[in-house]
Amino acid sequence: MFSKKKKNISIDNEQHELFEHARKRIVQKKMLFRHFILFIIGSLFSIVLNLILGIGKSFTIANIDWFVIVIVVWAFFLVLHFCNVWLFSTFMGAEWTEQQMKKLVIKQKAEIANLQKEVDLKHPKPEIIVLQDNNTDTTTEQ
Repeated sequence: MFSKKKKNISIDNEQHELFEHARKRIVQKKMLFRHFILFIIGSLFSIVLNLILGIGKSFTIANIDWFVIVIVVWAFFLVLHFCNVWLFSTFMGAEWTEQQMKKLVIKQKAEIANLQKEVDLKHPKPEIIVLQDNNTDTTTEQ
């Protein structure tokens, strides 16, 4: 009376994979957005520290203020993160990985079959030899 029956929702493997892929992509995009927000806040904070508060004003590398170098390096890592989320995951995502796995499995099966043929030719099994002898005897009689 007071208990509610929980509905069992069953999804097939393909739907589950699509759901997991979508969930992972959302997490990747969310992390990229967080990284961008932290980059903006960190850049503004380092500019404020140096220019307004004067912290590290005398510290320069190759006559470039330290905060500029920090922002450039951080921007480089942000660009790498962006490329990883938007470019590399598109070109080398789940579909690409699955295709590569299928190609590799087919190639390995072909190599195994070739190796098995070589082994069978070099070291034939005794029952195969008997069968081959029987077949050659029947073909020569005809």
